[in-house]
Amino acid sequence: MAHEFIEITNAFENNLKNVSVKIPKKVVTVFTGVSGSGKSSLCLDTIAAESRRELNETFPSFVQQYLPKYGRPEVERISNLPVTIVIDQKKPAANTRSTVGTYTDIYSILRLLFSRVGRPFIGYSDVFSFNHPAGKCPRCDGLGIVNDLDIHKLVDFNKSLNDEDTIHFPTFGRGLWRWKRYAYSGLFDLDKKIKDYSPEELELFLHSPQIRLKNPPSNWPKSAKFEGIYPRMYRSIITTKEGKRFHHILDKMVSSYECPECHGSRVNEKVRSCLINGKNIADVTAMSIPEAIDFVASITDPMAADIKRELGRRLGALVQIGLGYLSLSRGTGTLSGGEAQRIKIAKYINSALTDMAYVLDEPSVGLHPKDISLLKESLCALRDHGNTVLIVEHHREVIKLADHIIDMGPGAGSAGGHIIFEGSYERLLASDNLTGRMLKRKSPFKENLRRPTGWFELGPTSLHNLKNVTAKLPLGVLTVIAGVAGSGKSSLMESFQRDCPEETIFIGQKNIGINLRSTPATYLDISDEIRALFAAANKVAAAWFSFNSKGACPACGGSGMIVSGMAFMDSIETVCDLCRGKRYSKEALAYTYNGKNIAEVMDMTVDEAAEFFAGKPLCEKLLSLQRVGLGYLHLNQSMTTLSGGELQRVKLASHLARRGSIFILDEPTDGLHLDDIRTLMKLFNEMTDAGNTLFLVEHSVDVMKEADYIIEMGPGGGQSGGEVIFHGVPREMLGCESSVTRPYLKDSLPE
Repeated sequence: MAHEFIEITNAFENNLKNVSVKIPKKVVTVFTGVSGSGKSSLCLDTIAAESRRELNETFPSFVQQYLPKYGRPEVERISNLPVTIVIDQKKPAANTRSTVGTYTDIYSILRLLFSRVGRPFIGYSDVFSFNHPAGKCPRCDGLGIVNDLDIHKLVDFNKSLNDEDTIHFPTFGRGLWRWKRYAYSGLFDLDKKIKDYSPEELELFLHSPQIRLKNPPSNWPKSAKFEGIYPRMYRSIITTKEGKRFHHILDKMVSSYECPECHGSRVNEKVRSCLINGKNIADVTAMSIPEAIDFVASITDPMAADIKRELGRRLGALVQIGLGYLSLSRGTGTLSGGEAQRIKIAKYINSALTDMAYVLDEPSVGLHPKDISLLKESLCALRDHGNTVLIVEHHREVIKLADHIIDMGPGAGSAGGHIIFEGSYERLLASDNLTGRMLKRKSPFKENLRRPTGWFELGPTSLHNLKNVTAKLPLGVLTVIAGVAGSGKSSLMESFQRDCPEETIFIGQKNIGINLRSTPATYLDISDEIRALFAAANKVAAAWFSFNSKGACPACGGSGMIVSGMAFMDSIETVCDLCRGKRYSKEALAYTYNGKNIAEVMDMTVDEAAEFFAGKPLCEKLLSLQRVGLGYLHLNQSMTTLSGGELQRVKLASHLARRGSIFILDEPTDGLHLDDIRTLMKLFNEMTDAGNTLFLVEHSVDVMKEADYIIEMGPGGGQSGGEVIFHGVPREMLGCESSVTRPYLKDSLPE
């Protein structure tokens, strides 16, 4: 039937080359291909974006202003498009009050359970919330952690307010606005040392709550209130964005530790007194998910029947997706992108909705091969509920699960954007394209292993879930830290970073200091060099070649777009008629360098620019991007459009010239095609040969076979992990009975 396919006609979003394709509904379709080949452009930026945009248009104009804005993708037509839910790897917004329990709504149901059957009865469900005044611990304000300010590290008691640097924090300097809140109050002698204050003066200076001053001096702001330095620091600095900005200063004067009153449970004594089968709500949230399931099952009160059923379903979904090692009290800020994504999948497993399309962006990220089997069962459950499942993926096992495969390529960036294969997994293996060849390929262990130049003795450490671990970490070689999700790999590396006297370079996938205007050219300081070349060739100021300065198009101000406000309807964005989206003025575009204007040069890919600027000093930086496999990126491409793995490799590119350094890389192969992994491993071996020490936190068995040494954490995740279960050269793992990774490593070797 015609409606059994999502039909796309002439899609040309990003690098897509007029792609037309029919995608079968109610099956699992996996999009494969090298990094930058157009998988996400087709699956996320075309199919998902159009579905979300059209769904938003069904709401009244007034409602639309509060919904996320999705632009119209570059596609001629899409037919038979179902409602699409994107399950991405974006972590929940950082919030110290958000936990796995609150994020999944399981904590709300637990609160209802304790309000109904907990004894003694202390009130309704809101009372059990650590975000509610009636339930939160008064000492830590429901955070479970106490931040203590060492006043003697903030204030020099041997100085007066008129002395320089009496209060060691920006904005408290002599003459600055926060200093004036004390100096202009009329309450203190500005030439008197703090240590000589009377007890009353010291109490005012340190601890006074906000008060209005009676008859203040004339230079005191009329609307201002006086506040002691302790409450001011806690209210306006320590717990705010300003505190995060100056964390390097605060870390020296503020110590954080578990709240001694609630012992980290976040709730007050009254809430902790209400029990079910001898456990309070904080005890239950601290359990692992399987333990929480057993606790819920043990409740026999008939009033809990419906709540038990719902809790069982939701907790069971977390176990089903491989997150049983988490506890409900775990802060969402500590979750990886992959864990956050799998929590979202767990939400939908039990959904009554059907005929939906679920779009998943690399759900295998951060998963050990053992965990992949649980993920596969969950993805099949989504499909078996009558839904269409679209997955962008590189992992062998997830590709194998597909009912239908679409392989994009043949290359990356402008060399990609074509569908080079469509069909089943068996047909892909039989084909001669790159993905098919790499799926069939089984590589042996590396033969020539490096010998460590030294060892670092770590521990004993009990950070997070580590169980008094001691470990010898080899230096001067390439080491893989392996283990199932939540086994303690990152905790081991965090302990190493804390204890290692030498500088360690950690390259993760979190924010690397980018903003909306960041591009590969600005991040690696290539833009200034390009402008200087244009300026020298044309004998004009370099500012002419910046769209943030003299060279900006006068009509759009250098944005390339004209935004027309439509009151409470969507603003309409149109390409600037004057510069046609190039951002530069006609005068700026009239200047050329080797036959190209500034807009044409900035729109080049890294590969094209490396050829264009061959022999110039900036070519070294372009070559570093090529070495990390990012030659397909455009110089002017917004860094906000890059994946976590791509951002990580951009950061790695900026460190390639280093020698004798210690690198820690967190899952560097995430988001990489099997062929790209081979390229990256060649680079890692070159870095190690140059005298660097590399620690890779990794799940890929292909990477493990290239390592000189492996340390495996486990055996399980969370409280079931935290131990070193194997250490040695990769080949020795085949003889280690306790290794969880061993069977997967053995299976990846040639027959």
